[in-house]
Parts: sequence; C-alpha cells; structure tokens
Amino acid sequence: MKKNILSGLIVAILVVSCTKSTSKTETVENPDGSVTTTTTTVSENGIGVDTSKINDVKEKTESRIDEASRKIDKAAEDAKNKIDATADKTKENLHQAGQDVKKAAAEGASKVEEGAKKLKEDLSK
Repeated sequence: MKKNILSGLIVAILVVSCTKSTSKTETVENPDGSVTTTTTTVSENGIGVDTSKINDVKEKTESRIDEASRKIDKAAEDAKNKIDATADKTKENLHQAGQDVKKAAAEGASKVEEGAKKLKEDLSK
C-alpha cells in the first residue's frame, strides 16, 4: 500500500515539476506603418507523457488505496468482534467464579458453625 501511495505522489510531483512554458513573441508591421508586438505563452509537459496515462495510473492507485482501506476496515471489525466475544466469555467466567466462591464460603461458614456447636456441647459436658 505504501508503494502505491508513494508511486502516485512521485508521478504527481514529476508531472507538476516537468511542465515548461515557452513564450513566443511576434512582431507584425501594420499597413499604416505601426508595429504590433504579440507575446504568446505556451505550456507543455516537459516529460512528453500523455496525461491520459497519468490519469489511468492515478485512478488505479486510488482504487487500490480504497481496496486496501476496505480490507483494513474489515480486519479491524473482525478483531473488534473477537475482542468483544472474548470479553463476554471472560465476564461470564468471572461471574461463575464469584458464584462458586460465595457457595464455598457459605459451606465453610456452616461447617464452622457446626464445629462451634460441637465444641460448645463438648465443653458443657
């Protein structure tokens, strides 16, 4: 993708920098004896490249850039979906672990209470 962008920029710079202008000056003597001077400036591409080829390259480069952008967007969306799915699974697992901890704590507390009752009975004898 970087190559496409760089090549497009290089072509654009080359076209702009290689434009040359020439000035033509014509001197014409009028029938009444006066002299008229006309200056004409002509711009032309110095590299001799047909602009239609440059436009074709530009269009191809833009289409490749658009295609690469779509691929990047699709990959980003896929990554986001995977991250969201992993986050949901992790959240579910943490919720289940919290439930297991609560259950184990309740069972442990009831065993401690039973042990305390037995100890109290033993001490009262």
